[in-house]
Amino acid sequence: MNEIDVEYILCLGDLINPGIGKLLATQDIPVFLIWGNNDGDRVEITLASKAENSVLTVSPRTFDFIELDGRKIFLTHYDDLAEPMAKTGLYDAVFFGHSHDMHISQIENCWLVNPGEIAASKTKKATMAVYDTTAHQIELIELEDIIHLKSDLMVSYFTEHAHKMNLRSTLLDPKAKS
Repeated sequence: MNEIDVEYILCLGDLINPGIGKLLATQDIPVFLIWGNNDGDRVEITLASKAENSVLTVSPRTFDFIELDGRKIFLTHYDDLAEPMAKTGLYDAVFFGHSHDMHISQIENCWLVNPGEIAASKTKKATMAVYDTTAHQIELIELEDIIHLKSDLMVSYFTEHAHKMNLRSTLLDPKAKS
């Protein structure tokens, strides 16, 4: 995301566990999150969003509205709400998740997009969508050479950044008190 100059991350839920929320809260890129139906400990995720220097904003709902660069965007976790909202004509883009299957279409001038899943846990494809708000264009991206949570790179990342994420485990955080 840094390589392609992403300015804002829109997360459509299903974090699975609070560690992902803590990871999102400590990124360089601001994150807006709506809840899915499989997020893990919502209290810990919310606390991560309220931590000092957190870039994570958490909506209290499974849908929300956001405006970026003058573009009106509707976010929902659930696919059955996405198409009706796109048909209202009130939004430039509607993003949804839940099924984890990548999808893109247009209803009038409104993009209807499911970016898939970046973690590749269900579909085994790590995918995301990039919305260029200036050009009003969507690019679907399938990531190659994906790195799962148990790779040496991820262990190294968590070891280096564990103190910022307030992880419960002291195994990865040399500064943590047992």
